[in-house]
Amino acid sequence: MALEPPRRLVDTLTERYGAPRANAWLGRLPGLAADAVAARGLTVERPVAPGGRDSLLLLVRRPDGAPAALKIAPPFAGPGAERAALAHWKGWGAVETYDTAGGVQGAEDGSVLLERLRPEVSLRSLPDAKALLEAAGTIRRLWVDPPGGHGFETVEERTGRQAGPMRAGRAPAVLVEAALDARAAMVASAREEVLLHGAFRQGKVLAGERAPWLAVGPEPLVGERAYDLARPARDRVEDLVASESGASSARRRMNRLADSLDVDRDRLRAWALFRAVESATRALDAGRGAAAEVLLEFASWL
Repeated sequence: MALEPPRRLVDTLTERYGAPRANAWLGRLPGLAADAVAARGLTVERPVAPGGRDSLLLLVRRPDGAPAALKIAPPFAGPGAERAALAHWKGWGAVETYDTAGGVQGAEDGSVLLERLRPEVSLRSLPDAKALLEAAGTIRRLWVDPPGGHGFETVEERTGRQAGPMRAGRAPAVLVEAALDARAAMVASAREEVLLHGAFRQGKVLAGERAPWLAVGPEPLVGERAYDLARPARDRVEDLVASESGASSARRRMNRLADSLDVDRDRLRAWALFRAVESATRALDAGRGAAAEVLLEFASWL
């Protein structure tokens, strides 16, 4: 299969996992895609561009002609966890998978066959107030008890792994220390364990046929809901930073989001601080100074 990986996929994998690891998998991607398509008897229409940040998405037709989407992710991106979470949600608030969580298909090549959504239409296409409302309704459905004996990472584990690079990174020390202190306090006082999307934001909620809006691309983990809200709390942060009332608008927006989902405001603020500084650290390490500057400005308001 002639296949050129989308630029965003190449850049994100390189930033997150390093060039040697990313390039090795990207070199195998055409063969992996061809095998996954053949194994399911699919017909490929086209790749989605710019597509996902850590996976290739192909629009396909199933053997009966029904539309679907085939997602292929590298093993180091944890596709098994995504498959397990989607299987557990069973299409409630999230894209539905046509593969079983423990099935042979996708177990080796990191692929999963999904219902076809509209990748070009996300919540970011809506006015912000409406997008916030729809985002809250969608994420609420995902917060369920995890399956028994699950192997999902916890919030404490994931953020603990991120703490080391934050200390060694180039973000301002005062913000890094504040973020790590907030993380320590939240972990020590956590009392909630639900299944979380892990990467939820407006761009991860797409228009569908079965339901108006469905979440895609989870990086699932188990922990408190405030952690999951911390990323959508800074959606459209560029607009906030550009506004003269950005700081106060951001805090009001965050409070509305917390109140709409009965999440503690202070816990949301703490996790929003940690996640913004962690994202800024990665952006600085990748040479994306402008993006890091925006994130650090947002973090300074918290």
